[in-house]
Amino acid sequence: MKDMVTLGKTGITVSKNGFGALPVQRVGMEKAVELLRNAYEGGFRFFDTARSYSDSEEKLGEALADVRKEIFLATKTPAADGDGLKRDLETSLKLLKTDYIDIFQFHNPAFCPRPGDGTGLYEAMADAKEQGMVRHIGITNHRIHVAEEAIESGLYETLQFPFCYLATEKDLELVEKCRKAGMGFIAMKALSGGLITNAAAAYAYLAGFDGVLPIWGIQRQRELDEFLGFMDEPPRLDGELQAVIEKDRKELAGNFCRGCGYCMPCPAGIEINTCARMSLLIRRSPSEKQLTEKAQAMMKKIEGCLHCGACAKKCPYGLDTPRLLEDNYRDYQEILAGKPL
Repeated sequence: MKDMVTLGKTGITVSKNGFGALPVQRVGMEKAVELLRNAYEGGFRFFDTARSYSDSEEKLGEALADVRKEIFLATKTPAADGDGLKRDLETSLKLLKTDYIDIFQFHNPAFCPRPGDGTGLYEAMADAKEQGMVRHIGITNHRIHVAEEAIESGLYETLQFPFCYLATEKDLELVEKCRKAGMGFIAMKALSGGLITNAAAAYAYLAGFDGVLPIWGIQRQRELDEFLGFMDEPPRLDGELQAVIEKDRKELAGNFCRGCGYCMPCPAGIEINTCARMSLLIRRSPSEKQLTEKAQAMMKKIEGCLHCGACAKKCPYGLDTPRLLEDNYRDYQEILAGKPL
């Protein structure tokens, strides 16, 4: 029997499997359309994308326009003012081949947009909702203080925030606050950007939260097949999966890069959101690509770190990013030298 979730006061009720469409920008149109169509036919009904995800919206529109009334589309705007939001909305509607967005979200703003804050953002969003182009107003964030302010404001119907079994007590409190406020909680980074490698454990943990809808970043058919399998036979949090979670919590405890990319771009050209977690990626999901000449050249750029502190200031998790880069570069060199981590 399928696990279902209702996103708070929106009334949107779907299977507890949301499709995170950021990764489909990395594959061609034909493969992306096939993947999205297979997801729909397998039971996915909630699809999340963004204006910032290059051609992701276009691919969703191509794949799902003819079944628009049977699905829910969520997208995002990084606009800085009301006029920018209106332009983004117009573009999103055109690319998604629809005349309304189910959930239109402010994309990780550094503050909580409110009426009268001078940006015109919330006013433009509310106007779009009044006109029927937007059904529900949401916000995404990686900063817990912005997320808390959004909940307390009463202005939003959904919050999208990182949430997985590596969650902190503050993250758990955020989920509970959303529940009490009648807000839907959309869990991004449910696999912690690839650091969680057991999808069954990830699913089973999140299944324990009634109002939480995880969106899985899916790029390949084999990844989709795994989540489609959870539709009919949802994994439950038994002793074996609990042991996986406890092991991962011990290994990943403390400061680690989630790969969100908000520290970018780097003035020294370092690909921070990959380099600052390379040793973990090699340990948990090893790939030959991580040791190619191209990968080595990417990591070598860490030697050119300016120690300007810009990345640390922008990190929503408050990490000492330059230190993480140094640690990962040291570990990477030891791996190349054949030394065990």
